[in-house]
Amino acid sequence: MTFEVAPFHRSGVQLDQIAVHGIRVTAHHGVYPQERESGQVFLADVVAHVSTHPAALTDDLALTVNYSDLADRVAEVLAGDPSDLLETVAEHVAVAVLQMGGVECVDVRIHKPQAPLHVEFSDVTVTIRRDIRTADLTADKRIGSSSGLSDDPLDMSAAPRVNDIADERPLQPVPALLALGGNIGDVEPTLREAVHDLHRVAGIEVRATSPLVLSKPAGGPEQPDYLNAVVRIHTALSPRELLAACHGIELAHGRERGILNGPRTLDIDIVDFNGMQVSLPDLTLPHPRARERAFVLVPWAAMEPDAVLPGVGRVADAAAVLAEGVTVVAPVWPAPAAPPAAAPAPPAAGLV
Repeated sequence: MTFEVAPFHRSGVQLDQIAVHGIRVTAHHGVYPQERESGQVFLADVVAHVSTHPAALTDDLALTVNYSDLADRVAEVLAGDPSDLLETVAEHVAVAVLQMGGVECVDVRIHKPQAPLHVEFSDVTVTIRRDIRTADLTADKRIGSSSGLSDDPLDMSAAPRVNDIADERPLQPVPALLALGGNIGDVEPTLREAVHDLHRVAGIEVRATSPLVLSKPAGGPEQPDYLNAVVRIHTALSPRELLAACHGIELAHGRERGILNGPRTLDIDIVDFNGMQVSLPDLTLPHPRARERAFVLVPWAAMEPDAVLPGVGRVADAAAVLAEGVTVVAPVWPAPAAPPAAAPAPPAAGLV
C-alpha cells in the first residue's frame, strides 16, 4: 500500500518530498519477553519534506537529502535499542530524520507485520508527522535565525517587532542577493556549508549560486587572498531578520570581528534586498561598497548577466571595469557531486 502524505508548507511554499518505502530490519521492540528475546521483522516508510530546488539548479548532492543516508539513518534507529511501543520507535525515527540538514518535516509509518495478535491480520502500523517545531528541534535548526525575536521561526505569519522599514516582512518572498567570502581555514567547504545553512533558515530559499572567484584583500592588514561568491535567494524575512540570519551563520563558522577589514572564516553581506534603498545605523541597502568590489560584481555578472544594481546600473558593465585582480577558480560552484564508483563487473561465465 502506498504511503501518501499531505503537503507541508514553509513560508507559504509547498516543500518537495523525498521518500523511502519498505525499509526492513529485524529488531526486538515489543512489550512481551518473547518479542525482546526472539525479535521480528519491522518496516518503515519515511517521507522527508525538503526544498530540492537548489540541488536541482546546481546538480549538487550536498544541497539536498541523500536518500541513501536517509535509509541508513532510519534502519539504524529501527534496529537499535528496543522500545516497548511502536509509537516510541516512530518518534525516534522522526527525530533522527529531522536532524538531517534541510529536513523541515517528516512523515513516518512503522509496520509490525508479525505482531502477536489473536486474530488473522495483515499488518499493524503507527503513523506520525513531526516537524522541527513539534519535535522540539527549533533551537537546533535556528542557524542564523533572528536571535532575540520571540516569534516562532517556522511561523511566518507571526508578527515581528517593527521599528522601521527594515523590520517589515514582505507580503510574499522577494529576491535578495548575498555576497560570501572568507580567507581563513578550509574556505571553500565553509562557503559551501554556508549556502546550505542559509537554505535551512525558515524564510530563506537559495535559488542560484555564482562561480567561485579568488580575490585580493580589500584593505586591512596583510592576509591571505579570499574566495568569494554571490548567492541569489528568495526570502520572506525582513531585511533586519535576514541580516541577523547572516550574522548567526557567520558566528556558527567561527567569525570574529576584532580587526577592521581583518581576515575572517566567513563573511556574508546583503548586497541587495528587492531593490530597497535605505540607510540606517545598522543596515544600508544596497550595500554601499558593492559598486567598488570586483569580488562581488564579477561573480554576480557571471550568474546574472542582465542584473542591475540600484544607483549603479548594469552589473556586467561595472564588473568589466573592475575585473582585474579577480580570478574565476570554479565556473560551476558548488561543484556537482561525483557519481558513485561503479561496482566491478562479475567475471565472465566459464572463467576462473
